[in-house]
Amino acid sequence: MNLSRSLLPVLTALLLGACGFELRGTGGGSALPEDWRQMHLISQSPNSEFTRVLESTFAASGVNWVEREAATHVLRLGPEQFAQSNLSVNAQARAAEFDLQMKAAFVVLDAEGRGIMPSTTAAVNKQMENDPRNVVGKAEEVRILRSELRSELATQILRRISFFAASIE
Repeated sequence: MNLSRSLLPVLTALLLGACGFELRGTGGGSALPEDWRQMHLISQSPNSEFTRVLESTFAASGVNWVEREAATHVLRLGPEQFAQSNLSVNAQARAAEFDLQMKAAFVVLDAEGRGIMPSTTAAVNKQMENDPRNVVGKAEEVRILRSELRSELATQILRRISFFAASIE
């Protein structure tokens, strides 16, 4: 009985690995081709939270952020734009659900500064329920969701650039 308890986690891990299961964000290697991994970032808001999240997302995928002269590609990033709109209202004519949207424009240039990936806007959104009696709690939920939206937006930009890079290889 003791042996079967210790073998069960090992067998489970082996079965999950054999079927191709992997945790999100732990894919092996970089999503970008080797010649796209020396990048320089130009951001309109270089000290923003979104820029920091994007830099770390790309770095986790194998991108080395280098000075402009050493870069094979330049990512020019516009500022994050956040919008919150009402999806529905309750009987008291107060917002019952919100739609939260975050978007950012970006363009990729080659080493000589020529645009190789046209200007693109990436956008992500989430919906949330509103409780007018819990204003503080909902404000904190919006803050958390904005952080999640930043991460999803950075990941979406990485995926779009990866797909584009793979299509021209």
